[in-house]
Amino acid sequence: MTGPRLPSELKIASQAAEIAQEAGALVRRFFERGVATEYKGDVDLVTEADRASEKLIVERLSAAWPTHGIFGEEGARQRMESEYRWYVDPLDGTTNFAHGFPVFCISLGLERRRPGLADGQDGELVAGVIYDPMRDELFAAEVGRGAWMNGRRIHVSATKTLSESLLATGFPSRKRHANPNIHFYQEFTLRSHGVRRAGSAALDLAYTACGRLDAFWEFNLNPWDTTAGALLVLEAGGTMTDFAGDLFRLDSREVLATNGRLQQELIALFANMFSGKDLSPIPTPREYAAARQRG
Repeated sequence: MTGPRLPSELKIASQAAEIAQEAGALVRRFFERGVATEYKGDVDLVTEADRASEKLIVERLSAAWPTHGIFGEEGARQRMESEYRWYVDPLDGTTNFAHGFPVFCISLGLERRRPGLADGQDGELVAGVIYDPMRDELFAAEVGRGAWMNGRRIHVSATKTLSESLLATGFPSRKRHANPNIHFYQEFTLRSHGVRRAGSAALDLAYTACGRLDAFWEFNLNPWDTTAGALLVLEAGGTMTDFAGDLFRLDSREVLATNGRLQQELIALFANMFSGKDLSPIPTPREYAAARQRG
């Protein structure tokens, strides 16, 4: 494969990157010609590109690391008892992809689950790769070796306050009425430079790692959404927790990624919102118009 390269010290990530780039080229071809779309649930989409990408990735991972387990979004479950386990999102941002909105990626994350690890405990995050085929951007990390984009070292932003920050979040494809995130979206939007909702959690984490975003939060993500991106954020100098500041877990129902400098301010705001404190009143249309006239 041609395209972005990684430093030689990233040995696992470099091999995984070749697989992600090959899958990305496949997905891009599907995108350019258009694909049929199906529904996994009431609103949750899946395309033939998701399945073809996962099939390719599973074949390549199995050939490169025959003893490693694989846990894929589209159903791949292989060697789950293995010490090493890959979490595969073959097309993160399927809804964008199906609508022709060019924001999606391939995400591969590797966890090491040492013998004796109790059920429900996470292993060590070893390597992660996120590839954006539309921008030819390759994000990669290995534990202890930093985070990289297209061969250059990346770091989280230096933004110090929420009022100066640019944030990102996401919303579920199903049962949005039962999800409280719209309330958090409003509060964070009022307190920051803005909140982006691009539709790919893996890219949101990669962008937090490289400083394009200052923080990212979301409810109810899955391990294939977060494993690679979590390692990127940590290796880039950021933090990964839940909304209360407790240790991030792969099965966490809450994900808060920050540049570190914003962590405590965001955690405090989450605590206030969950308790009903410090909520901003919603302006009436007349008040909003008057505020715009005042500049």
